[in-house]
Amino acid sequence: MKRLFDLLLGCFLTLVLLLPCLFVACAVKFTSPGPALYWSDRVGRKNAIFRMPKFRTMRTDTPAVATHLLGNPDQFLTPIGSFLRKTSLDELPQLWSILKGDMSFVGPRPALFNQYDLIELRTRYHVDALLPGLTGWAQINGRDELAIPDKVKLDVEYLQRQSLLFDLNILVLTFLKVVRREGVTH
Repeated sequence: MKRLFDLLLGCFLTLVLLLPCLFVACAVKFTSPGPALYWSDRVGRKNAIFRMPKFRTMRTDTPAVATHLLGNPDQFLTPIGSFLRKTSLDELPQLWSILKGDMSFVGPRPALFNQYDLIELRTRYHVDALLPGLTGWAQINGRDELAIPDKVKLDVEYLQRQSLLFDLNILVLTFLKVVRREGVTH
């Protein structure tokens, strides 16, 4: 049921957002050198690595680490990078990962391949059994502001409570958070 929901919503949103995505891609290309998309290696279900696209918000010479590990992440932002992150427009290309089956709309956010502490904790608590999501329970309960152990506790809670109704609730709350620009620190 969840996969069918992901496919139907993913196809619908791809059609609706195609033109805005093309506009964002052009804006990224025209405001900074390099490709419009950034493909990062992420950890998926059962810790399998997959390539996840995002609109590029950082310069091409940015180290491949989680943003919070950069000394001054703002120095690496492209001219429109901050806007894309605050509005979550940089996340739109992940519709591709949802349609492909690497991600779901709702689940734990996919860890970077080198976030070993997060991967280890998720594996210990069997969160790695879940398909990662565009949004998740931890996203609407703190997003970038959460420490990794707190994030994993929320991921475990999602694992225990998951249902289509809970997913719909998370999607609505995510929409509200994005509109209010809550929880984005970089």
